Amino acid sequence: MKKFLLKMKELLGDEYGEFLKFYEADNFRGLRVNTLKCSCEKLRTLLDFELKPTPFCSEGFYIPAEISSLGNSPLHHCGAFYIQEPSASSAVEMLGVEQGDFVLDLCAAPGGKSTQIGAKLNGTGLLWSNEIVRSRANILLSNIERMGISNAVVSNCHPDVLCERLANQFDRVLVDAPCSGEGMFRKNLEAQTEWSEEHVKSCAERQLLILNSAKKALKSGGVLVYSTCTFSSEENEGVINRFLSENPDFELEESGVKFGRPAMKYARRIFPMDGGEGHFAARLRKKGVNVKSEIPDCSNGRIDKEILDFYDNIFVDRPFGENIKIVKDKILILPKKYSFDIKGLTVLRAGIILGEILKNRIEPHHSAFTAAKSSDCRNSVDLDVNSAEIKAFLHGEEISVPDSVKGFSAVCVNGMTTGFGKASNGRLKNKYPKGLRVLK
Repeated sequence: MKKFLLKMKELLGDEYGEFLKFYEADNFRGLRVNTLKCSCEKLRTLLDFELKPTPFCSEGFYIPAEISSLGNSPLHHCGAFYIQEPSASSAVEMLGVEQGDFVLDLCAAPGGKSTQIGAKLNGTGLLWSNEIVRSRANILLSNIERMGISNAVVSNCHPDVLCERLANQFDRVLVDAPCSGEGMFRKNLEAQTEWSEEHVKSCAERQLLILNSAKKALKSGGVLVYSTCTFSSEENEGVINRFLSENPDFELEESGVKFGRPAMKYARRIFPMDGGEGHFAARLRKKGVNVKSEIPDCSNGRIDKEILDFYDNIFVDRPFGENIKIVKDKILILPKKYSFDIKGLTVLRAGIILGEILKNRIEPHHSAFTAAKSSDCRNSVDLDVNSAEIKAFLHGEEISVPDSVKGFSAVCVNGMTTGFGKASNGRLKNKYPKGLRVLK
């Protein structure tokens, strides 16, 4: 750590003493409201602690240091918010996502930035989230599902392989690159012990390789944002300068944001003194004109009447569209704009799973309900966040429901879908996935 501190002293100059003070203070803790499920105003009324706005995005808030077990909250289970270090939301703000965009998040796990992108797309366009490490890709998929994103593809591919196959397909690409994690040292002792000058150099080489893969997937005129959670100049300015020197068809452009402090000409740095643990982000533009492709909503033609009847018996007006595909025993509803050939790519999921085909019936799937609004569901039960019933449901128990509720029904928390069950005679049989349940 001595060499790291010497580098920070050189980097920060007169602010070095202020930087050190933060190593004796509480870590920054925060959450980001998921606007696919909940407004900021609504979440404020449902939480029993104060939310203070961060400078990094309008949906981001600081939470008190003493708050614990927030991941067990029914509001977390229903996807009302994502627990996220405040400055981690900065890169997506710089990306400037617009509804209808095709966006690739190339190094996406655990999913904070991908779910932020998904909320900005608001069900339009397409989000492709990739993670090279399989175990982390599974966590990414779980978070995409929890946050109710129906227009996403989650893959587990090497960046170069994926970007070769998806060449010139995306309006925006995010590379939140694996790094030495210097911005996480205050809350992650393991990151401190792994640090060395050699590790910093190896990270910089890997980051440049990833950027040179990512550029292939970007359309002419498209935006590429490179971000890290490290302070290292070698991994930040150094990587950007090397990339630009090797790729004259790219240029660094105005970031479009005001948080943090300037770096290079247009990039931004965030230190603890700026309200976050630490981030760097730069916005690059691929020269040329970005012509958005007019991609019609896709459908796979004739769909079995039994499947459509099943769809219509559970949901109103087919909220996820009709781009339906059966893969083995799963009924997938692919994103409306999805028409990729994925042969040879490891795709964990595209879109949502409507149901599973069993021996003599179709069973609904959890992901369809988490992606639905309560108004999309034929039947629903709405429970208060503080009720005994929602606690029992998240624990996997049967709960009482009105006798009028029958069949497969969404279970909502203050209007936000979190799962489903099957109701009969005033009882709801629990269908909440075992791996997600809260243990008492």
